[in-house]
Amino acid sequence: MAKQSKIVHSDPEILGGIPVFVGTRVPVKTLYDYLEAGDSLDEFLNDFPSVTRKQAVAALELAREMTEAHATVAR
Repeated sequence: MAKQSKIVHSDPEILGGIPVFVGTRVPVKTLYDYLEAGDSLDEFLNDFPSVTRKQAVAALELAREMTEAHATVAR
């Protein structure tokens, strides 16, 4: 699994504890909101230059890994 501590963190002093990309004040949810709205990863990165491509891709990989780890088996 990707190193979550280097991708995302939550600090009560930053946006009241909302999970953000490490070293930024950009909520990770914003990335998911962009993608859900049909915007590209490049559009997100252009609008939030403090987030690196490496961080954004790592967050998506982490989400994929967590989804796979918590998927229920079909019966």
